[in-house]
Amino acid sequence: MATYIYETIPEKEGEEPVQFELQQSMKDAPLTKHPETGVPVRRLITGGLGFTGTAKPESGGGQCCSGSCACH
Repeated sequence: MATYIYETIPEKEGEEPVQFELQQSMKDAPLTKHPETGVPVRRLITGGLGFTGTAKPESGGGQCCSGSCACH
């Protein structure tokens, strides 16, 4: 299950969006309404954690890492 961040879509001038997290399968369609209040929502696009390994630049050769990050 993936965790997605959603926010409410303000309906009135000056209204602040409210963000919340929801665990869903990646196969599930994005929500269009808040599951409890029915207020319209949109799913936010956020950066992931990315590569969390221990790739280190190699000395010389102009290569960027040890080969574990698809840069070769």
